Amino acid sequence: MYVKICGLRDPQHARAAVAAGAHAVGVVMNRTSARRATDDEARAVIAAVDGRADTVLVVNDLPAAEAAATAHRLGFDVLQLHGPAYGPDDFAEALEATPRVWRATSLDHDPPLMTGAWGEEMLLLDSPDAGSGDRWDLSSLAGAAPAGKWLLAGGLSPDNVADAVRSARPWGVDVSSGVEVARGVKDEKLITAFVHAAMSGAA
Repeated sequence: MYVKICGLRDPQHARAAVAAGAHAVGVVMNRTSARRATDDEARAVIAAVDGRADTVLVVNDLPAAEAAATAHRLGFDVLQLHGPAYGPDDFAEALEATPRVWRATSLDHDPPLMTGAWGEEMLLLDSPDAGSGDRWDLSSLAGAAPAGKWLLAGGLSPDNVADAVRSARPWGVDVSSGVEVARGVKDEKLITAFVHAAMSGAA
């Protein structure tokens, strides 16, 4: 079970995620996000991970070329283009500058779904209101789960992720608000609990 902890700005939280067994950490650099990281914060998170997990730049409101250049400049492993603002041409443009690009979307925006349809390495399936922490009806995945490697996101927490994994059978999971004590404020104990619960659901 591949686990990504997203929305990190504090290197200590990145270290906690990796120590717990997370496979990726995400840094949000949207212009309008409450979780937006500065360049220095992004570099500190990447340094804290020190190659032990994938580092993912997450954007939803930057032009694809600018996002790819930012990922390259700061040293991220992966660029995640999130939401309906991006189309196939954006992914083609990003892939010219960085080899690893993920696509994040929802069933509301892009049914049916297949990982790699736009050249992406990974597909992330989120709730229609990304970053809100709102849960969505996983029963809608019946017969509509993405083909290929994909991550489940949206409203997950240490309390529900194991059941969500057993129900939806994703390749991996992604969390942000579910490991926060306030909007944009992560908690090390919740990060650790989430990783362990996700793994238990896949056992």
